Amino acid sequence: MFTLTQAIAQRYPISGTVYDITKKTPVEGVSVISTSGNGTFTDSLGHYTLTVNASDSIYFSYLNKPTPKFAVAGITNTMGFDISILRRVGELPNVFVKQRNYRKDSIQNREDYARIFNYRKPGLRFSTDPTPGGIGAGIDINELINVFRFRKNRSMLAFQDRLIKQEQDKFIDYRFSKGLVRKLTKLDTPDLEDFMKEFRPTYEMAVGYNDLELGQFMIEAFKYYAGQKAKQGITLHYMQ
Repeated sequence: MFTLTQAIAQRYPISGTVYDITKKTPVEGVSVISTSGNGTFTDSLGHYTLTVNASDSIYFSYLNKPTPKFAVAGITNTMGFDISILRRVGELPNVFVKQRNYRKDSIQNREDYARIFNYRKPGLRFSTDPTPGGIGAGIDINELINVFRFRKNRSMLAFQDRLIKQEQDKFIDYRFSKGLVRKLTKLDTPDLEDFMKEFRPTYEMAVGYNDLELGQFMIEAFKYYAGQKAKQGITLHYMQ
């Protein structure tokens, strides 16, 4: 029979900090809720502590925008479960920045280096073509030879990785362009370049965020950046 002592033993606290999308500024007033019904809010430092059941999941909600649920059993650091959330805004300033046609350039790049992008590591594969001796399906001889071309294979894979990385970097440049960042933050050289280097988004962010979300990330990052510079007594350079 399941006793009260056993039930209590399966309840324990989970704590952490909720940050904004920059992962540097804590967010106050975020709801932290377990599927068993317990709940709390983050304090002024973004901290929270919530007692949960081992079978619970928890989720966070800010301005009625909930995060996905996180299974407690899958959380390895229950005393430091930190997350970042996107604090959505209704709208961003109207910004239009004429840019090169990234998609057209990307397609052209894929065509120019199609042999590299389509390269796959050789392996033992079977051929259905009859051999000269009349034997039917067998090992693909060309593939077998390529397996032992170690230097060529390493070189091709390394080149492929470089091209993919370059393509991803160009996409980040396209989404996180200097013109757009300048429009949203009003920063000017040299602080503009410094800000863009420090808060350059990852490729996953550039792909996953829509225009509103990416713009909000820039604004939240700028608030943090400006606040840190002010604490250091540094005056930023802005557009005239």
